[in-house]
Amino acid sequence: MLDCLTDRGNLPADAEAFEHALACTPESPFGPLGTRFAARKPIYVVRAPARLDCMGGIADYSGSLVCEMTLDRAVLMGLQARDDRKVVLHSAGVDGLGLSPDVALALDDLAPGSGTVDYDTVKRRFSGTPESAWAAYVAGAFSVLQGEGHMERFPHGATIVLGSNIPLRVGASSSAALEIAAMHGLSLLYGINLDGMTVAVLSQKVENHVVGAACGIMDQVTCAMGTRGHLLSLLCQPHTVREQIPIPDGVRFIGINSGVRREIKGARYTNSRIGAFMGLAILQDHLRSGNGAAANLRLGYLCNLSTSEYVDSCRSLLPSSITGRAFMRRYGTTPDPVTTVDPEVVYKVRSRVEHPVYEHRRVNGFTECIRRAGSSEQPALLERAGRLMYASDWSYTHRCGLGSAETAWIVRETRKLGVEAGFYGARITGGGAGGTVAVAGNDRMLDHLDRLLERYGEATGIEAELFTGTSPGALEFGHRVYRIH
Repeated sequence: MLDCLTDRGNLPADAEAFEHALACTPESPFGPLGTRFAARKPIYVVRAPARLDCMGGIADYSGSLVCEMTLDRAVLMGLQARDDRKVVLHSAGVDGLGLSPDVALALDDLAPGSGTVDYDTVKRRFSGTPESAWAAYVAGAFSVLQGEGHMERFPHGATIVLGSNIPLRVGASSSAALEIAAMHGLSLLYGINLDGMTVAVLSQKVENHVVGAACGIMDQVTCAMGTRGHLLSLLCQPHTVREQIPIPDGVRFIGINSGVRREIKGARYTNSRIGAFMGLAILQDHLRSGNGAAANLRLGYLCNLSTSEYVDSCRSLLPSSITGRAFMRRYGTTPDPVTTVDPEVVYKVRSRVEHPVYEHRRVNGFTECIRRAGSSEQPALLERAGRLMYASDWSYTHRCGLGSAETAWIVRETRKLGVEAGFYGARITGGGAGGTVAVAGNDRMLDHLDRLLERYGEATGIEAELFTGTSPGALEFGHRVYRIH
């Protein structure tokens, strides 16, 4: 028998399904999970949602304003204290993806309890076994909590069981949701007092230092601090939540999963990021040499340049491209702590700088339109927001090299359908190169989506998928405590 020891409240459907899995009832899509926990000991259950990158995307690492929304897909995770010093993980259903669902680790290998945590050593424990590499997103939280000084020594191990309905590698932040659920859950299990932003910052460190992916922080912040029915506006300098903007009545933001899988560790994303940081290093070098034109770069973010400052004073200073070797010979390293310049690669610089500088302006315009549209009946504001989304998509492809034929098809066809069919705008999201397209529209577009996806399948041979709802962020959901008798 399963008891809920806290106020159960109104659970999202996925959380209710996880509750059924703990009770081992047959209707749960996660299967019977209760047998993996010990009886009569508390089980902490947390939830972290997927997210939709409405505007901003990869400009986060250059200090841009970004705008995201939680989706109605999520990671559900149950955590229970063990009597030994093992970390025992189970991920329901991942065996169907060719991954190992069960991973057991020694807690002292993750967080030795004395001295400093060597993130590179921890990272190597996971990188050698691709079928169980998913465990790094979860177990890496132990390493980061100790490594960043939030836990001197973990007193005991943990059993961690999770289920997820977020597709992998489609730009919906399945990785950030895993990290946030684990960090939030461990803070409850071990009595560590963390606010929402600290949960997000530590989760980003898991991805940067244990997983080894050079992500920004926007996804972790949204998964942790997003709220149902709102767009979260975040200034990534490094991480200030500007506001939670209510989505106007009758307006919908949806995601179309193109079915083209992508990875944030992929070369195109990494090289585009390195090119942007090369540009920052070059401009900072000119500033140190007495060139006052780039004064706004003193804070270390490209997005502190206005577009006019960039055009008038900075654009001519940047090479179109440069080899890694030539860059290192003249400038040394970039200011980016999570990427490494390859001397053999030719990096595009000017275009990679231009994208975040202009994207920051676009996102500011976009958020203003959505905010004002919520308090007035002005369709022109929503149409302008949509045009900014289309411009962002163009820049992803032409300035960053992160487009794909399949996502371009979706964006092009939504634009053809237009406002008359209820579509305001669309753009590729996240790290690009496939993944999910964000679409803004009104209720009229719902009448056209099935046919749009059908035509997409005919054109590409790929079955697309819709993400159409929003849900609570991890902190808004809170947690539940259960006990099995």
